[in-house]
Amino acid sequence: MELEKLEKDIGYCFKNKELLKTALTHVSYANERGVKSYEKLEFLGDSILEFISSKYLYNKYLNLTEGELTKVRAQVVCEDSLKDVAMKHKIYDYVLLSKSEKTNEGNKNVSILADCIEAIIAAIYFDSGLEEAEKFIIDNLKASMEYAEKHIGMKDYKTVLQEKLQKNGEVEIKYNIIKEYGPDHDKTFVAEVKCNGKVLAIGEGKNKKTAEMQAAKAALN
Repeated sequence: MELEKLEKDIGYCFKNKELLKTALTHVSYANERGVKSYEKLEFLGDSILEFISSKYLYNKYLNLTEGELTKVRAQVVCEDSLKDVAMKHKIYDYVLLSKSEKTNEGNKNVSILADCIEAIIAAIYFDSGLEEAEKFIIDNLKASMEYAEKHIGMKDYKTVLQEKLQKNGEVEIKYNIIKEYGPDHDKTFVAEVKCNGKVLAIGEGKNKKTAEMQAAKAALN
């Protein structure tokens, strides 16, 4: 398995290459071959990611309240953000899957790609310590943190719209992704919001959640 290109892409060269290989090994492949999967690395990587992102946000955005910091962090560590990092580094070309998982295009599965990024964080930690893991996290998620901080109010648009539409009784509100365009590493998603089957508005963004928020915002205007 050629991993040198991936190491170059992520900006970190592993002393122990097996750590990186394990971080890319899905449980389906591990069960087939009798090797370790990334599950335990992903478990630790999730905690490291939350700690480092919390520390960064705490020191960077002194004006934000605890609630606002929590909202920003939630957007930064969500699957969509981690998937974007995975797509940027073409993790889909390296993840090890079983034959059946490959057939089902598991290498494009958002959860699998996000898990791989968390596992890589833990692998870097074991290989070189917290400082290098922190560097990887900040290098790859700093832009997401800044974007989330600037658009912190967006998380309320769907709630505000729901309250407005249900003021006089229950209605069915649905969000659908109707289009996506752009290269895999830089996709733009287009979402629509419907109320009782009627399209109210359309919005777009760099991930599905943002597109839905923009659609809700447009429906409120």
